Amino acid sequence: MRISPKITLALTGGLLLAACQTQNGPGAPGDSPEGFGGIGAEEKIEFIGTEPFWGGSTQGDSLTYTTPERIEGTTIEVKRFTGNGGLGLSGTLDGKPFDMTVTPGTCSDAMSDRSYPFTVTLRIGTDTRLGCAWTQSQPFEGAANP
Repeated sequence: MRISPKITLALTGGLLLAACQTQNGPGAPGDSPEGFGGIGAEEKIEFIGTEPFWGGSTQGDSLTYTTPERIEGTTIEVKRFTGNGGLGLSGTLDGKPFDMTVTPGTCSDAMSDRSYPFTVTLRIGTDTRLGCAWTQSQPFEGAANP
């Protein structure tokens, strides 16, 4: 199923905006004047998604994006910004805008019995992908090699 570019843009814009807003009122996770504090500024974030398969990791201002066609990955420079509800990472991949949001919330990759502490919304150009993420301090639960 293919989602129209206009719907994708509207959904992604809403998700990016939501990542920068307080979701549960005062006292919500990440609710501070400095923005979301659930992931340290230099903490490595690992992420995965399916349909199509993709993944990678990011730390600081560097992000490596992998696919089955590019197992070694493509490394890009990203700008990192925090909102009250999550973390945003923006850059350019193969000449297309690359925008990823990482927000707290239980996530399943639907392919394993793992449970992840973060959800990911990724937009590359006009394509939107959904996935999961974890860090060393907030790891996934489940088998290491399902």
